[in-house]
Amino acid sequence: MTVPSLVLFDDLVARRWEPFALTRPAGELLFGALTLRARAERVTRLACTCQLAADHLLGFTEEGAPPVAPLHEAPAEGDRLFWLSRAVPAWETREAMPERISRAGPVLVGGEVAGWYAPSGSPPPPREFFDRPVSSDAPVAELPGRLIEHVWEIISALRDQLSADIAALHPRPRAPNLPEGAHHRGAHPLVLGAGTTIEPETVFDTSEGPIWLDDGVEVQAFTRLGGPAYVGRDSRLLGGALDCVAIGPVCRVHGQVGESVCLGYTNKQHDGHLGHAYLGRWVNLGAETTNSDLKNNYGTVRLWTPEGEADTGEVKMGCLLGDHVKTGIGLLINTGTVVGAGSNLFGAGLPPKYVPPFSWGSGADLTEFRLDKFLEVAERAMERRGVTLTAALRDQLTRAWRRGRVAPGTW
Repeated sequence: MTVPSLVLFDDLVARRWEPFALTRPAGELLFGALTLRARAERVTRLACTCQLAADHLLGFTEEGAPPVAPLHEAPAEGDRLFWLSRAVPAWETREAMPERISRAGPVLVGGEVAGWYAPSGSPPPPREFFDRPVSSDAPVAELPGRLIEHVWEIISALRDQLSADIAALHPRPRAPNLPEGAHHRGAHPLVLGAGTTIEPETVFDTSEGPIWLDDGVEVQAFTRLGGPAYVGRDSRLLGGALDCVAIGPVCRVHGQVGESVCLGYTNKQHDGHLGHAYLGRWVNLGAETTNSDLKNNYGTVRLWTPEGEADTGEVKMGCLLGDHVKTGIGLLINTGTVVGAGSNLFGAGLPPKYVPPFSWGSGADLTEFRLDKFLEVAERAMERRGVTLTAALRDQLTRAWRRGRVAPGTW
């Protein structure tokens, strides 16, 4: 029996998850301890062969990520499972997934259509299914889990997802062997990957949830890390108080950070508060960059979306920073600020609550970040971490730059 192919797709909802959808498919967003794509692979026990997303993402390339391809290049032979990228299957799905499905039809997650199973010899679902995954056909599988509707849910649901992921991936962890002067308190587990380096005068508090340090993580003195938390491979915690964080690979993080996500290759090496925030890849925060995550009147926070401002229903919500955003020293970011990919912000003035992609400037005085200059900065930043700005990625970022200059809402 051949192993089915897993194909992730972004529907119209996921394609509006700004400020991230301009530069990456939704499956490559970190939610909890895994990207949405990696969780789908783990739960279904299938390897993702390609991702279907907006045309401007064709050519997207990133270490470990399958390519973004047009629909006509998706696998056409063998059994295929087309899976909605914003579906979050519960971990018990591993037991609920049928061994073999004999007919084509929709797959439900949490009672909603989240995919389509196409056995060998059957066609994929119709093209419109990938925009709006609905079907009146009887489901071929009904799985536990949920769909994420709004981009801010990857922040507001972070705590529960971290706890669930770490418990599922490390059900019987060994007791950690900490060096003298490092402290572990709390009943939940502390999981240490291979090659972790932990200095004395560090505290790991698992009173509120588990902590997982992935391979090659370095934790320097005077760091307090509260669970639930995940720190990705080869990242460094450089001191400060961190609580309920999901940190991707090769990040440098220092200061006060809570209920926040750093997708990967993020630099926050200095003091400054970061709360209820999501930082894309290749973000660099200047010293003392600080965001607000609570309004003075304790009201719910509103965020910009491509459809207009939306009430998140959350009392605490900080900022969303797209890929390749840079901030200068001392920058202050207001509650509920969305900063488009590739923007470079500096100065004493608060940026507007929505900063268009590839903006340059201080406060509300924003101009266009020239394409040649943006690519030059991106290439330098990536070289510093041993990553090459390939021709394919350069072309994809160029398309993102051109698309980002179009007025929001016309995409």
